[in-house]
Amino acid sequence: MVRIGPRRILAYSSPRASLQPRLLIYRQQDALRKHFTRGYPPISHQWAKFGRLSPLFVPHCPFRPRLLRSISIPALHTRRGPIFRFFYRFLAYTGGFIVVAGGFVLAFFIYDASTYREDLSYTDIPVSTEALNPRRGGPKNLPIADTLVDDDECPENSRSKYKPKLVILGSGWGSVGLLKQLQPENYHVTVVSPVNYFLFTPMLPSATVGTLELRSLVEPIRRIVQRVKGHFLRAEAVNVELSERLLEVKETDAKGEEKHFYLPYDKLVIAVGSTTNAHGVQGLENCYFLKDIADARQIRNKVLQNLEHACLPTTSDDERRRLLSFVVSGGGPTGVEFAAELFDLLNEDLGRSFPKILRNEISVHVIQSRGHILNTYDEALSKYAEERFAHDQVEVLTNSRVKEVRPDKILFTQKGEKGEIITKELPMGFCLWSTGVAQTEFCKRIAAKLENQTNRHALETDTHLRLNGAPLGSVYAIGDCSTVQNNVADNLVSFLRTLAYEKGKDPEKMVITFKEWRGVAQRVKKRFPQASDHLRRLDKLFEQYDKDKSGTLDFGELHELLLQIDSKLTSLPATAQRAEQQGQYLGRKLNKLAQAAPGMQANGMDYGDLDDAAYKAFEYKHMGSLAYIGNSAVFEFNGLNFSGGLLAVYLWRSVYFAKSVSFRTRVLLAMDWSKRAMFGRADAGVD
Repeated sequence: MVRIGPRRILAYSSPRASLQPRLLIYRQQDALRKHFTRGYPPISHQWAKFGRLSPLFVPHCPFRPRLLRSISIPALHTRRGPIFRFFYRFLAYTGGFIVVAGGFVLAFFIYDASTYREDLSYTDIPVSTEALNPRRGGPKNLPIADTLVDDDECPENSRSKYKPKLVILGSGWGSVGLLKQLQPENYHVTVVSPVNYFLFTPMLPSATVGTLELRSLVEPIRRIVQRVKGHFLRAEAVNVELSERLLEVKETDAKGEEKHFYLPYDKLVIAVGSTTNAHGVQGLENCYFLKDIADARQIRNKVLQNLEHACLPTTSDDERRRLLSFVVSGGGPTGVEFAAELFDLLNEDLGRSFPKILRNEISVHVIQSRGHILNTYDEALSKYAEERFAHDQVEVLTNSRVKEVRPDKILFTQKGEKGEIITKELPMGFCLWSTGVAQTEFCKRIAAKLENQTNRHALETDTHLRLNGAPLGSVYAIGDCSTVQNNVADNLVSFLRTLAYEKGKDPEKMVITFKEWRGVAQRVKKRFPQASDHLRRLDKLFEQYDKDKSGTLDFGELHELLLQIDSKLTSLPATAQRAEQQGQYLGRKLNKLAQAAPGMQANGMDYGDLDDAAYKAFEYKHMGSLAYIGNSAVFEFNGLNFSGGLLAVYLWRSVYFAKSVSFRTRVLLAMDWSKRAMFGRADAGVD
């Protein structure tokens, strides 16, 4: 007889039962002994493999087992209470978290240790003699930088040394969009800019009040240029010799002296941006602008300086109110977002570091020449923004024009109830000027050389972004410094005149049928993509301008139709998304031109309209507009409008987070928003 413990697993095995093993747990020793043992002696223990294992031969088992194997297991634990289980799981999860977090910290320190280098292998670098001693030439007999000092430092640079020279002016949205689309080693790329970083301009108002750090908005331009094995020169373009394809550049040496030299190019891309439009107002030296990092830093220091001066016991009440009067001239997206960020700083962070009496005497004013702020947005969104500002006690002065800016006040005119012009004055301690864009001095010099340049605010280009008046396919202009000149009527009239002469007809007497009109419309859409929306119903347009109901359009009727389309085409907005789209388009087209160049040269096609043969015309696609208006935001996308509170703010942040130029800046943005939530704005109390 085999003694079987009270808690033991019994397993039966047989030829047929081995496929379906059964486990029986018996708690009572008497029941086990009565069911299995019936006087039969135990068989050999040679089958025992699992500790206290007792095999038994049981011939009378219902499912005829031949071998009984009993496996001892430990006693079952008593069920614990809920409090014990809670603390047990809490400690287990906490321990697991500590182990995982410790692993990440250890991995970070290992990675950090790997970033320190003591490699001194860069000793002998090949440099061309032409780079150290450039030849002189050009109209001003200046040094010509045919070869740069880093052209031979690696095999990739050496291969692109003899590629077509592509010179890009500027480091803004257009230039970065172009650089990201270019394929490496198609061109010898050189970027020329007075600043060595790309600036995320849409969020620049947030940096003026410490919501974001300035470094979170910039990306070194050299990192972006490295992708295309290009070169960067921190210098400023002065002039262009179009006939000799030489770009005059000036730079400041270590002694502070200006030096000029020529940079040769095969293709030149002008993306130098714009300056603030003064509109003929006097006293702008008393204003601040918001175009780059230096402007944001000056604004931050000025705001904090006014707050500090307002706390002094020697400051009178009138002087304190003047110091705490902040004026924004311009009701566009930049002015509105700055006013909203400034109000958030004064309302949320001022009481932590400054006397609370300052909050009651602070005033923020927005002066707008139009009837509404954000006038390029839908009217409902503009009204929502005005209502939000009224709730936040930000004064909006519409139909007002600044007349003069003095050190301590602003003079402006405003329409009265009866339409009369009233001159008013507003004491101020700070004024931001944000009212439109104007040409840079470099663009003015180029426009003065070309007879076709008649626009006083921007350089005119065709639909392939080529500079009007410059040698065809050699100079392009993108971004705020340019505007696309459509001239649908003039171009199509010239085309029809040529077509009439080829057919031996008088252009003034030529008529076209509806079928021919469809062909003309297709040509317009291809050449001027922005006109596609106005050419959707060709039959209605044909019927509308066929005044004599003859079933044909004569030269005069067709010219009138095209002029009507011309009048409906508006200038492209001076925004970051327009500049980025133009840069991306130009990058793709330059890639196509580089791929097609060998075939064109083999066939003798090295002249004419190569751009039109290689790629389609530029078409701007408006992706929507958005603006931050103080713990709320407004959106406009394809006719759909959306406005709201914090949910809209998080959506606004998400859009700009996704559009950020690199993973590094995205991480910094997330950290800055987190720090604002936990510790307040970065410089709310530090000047």
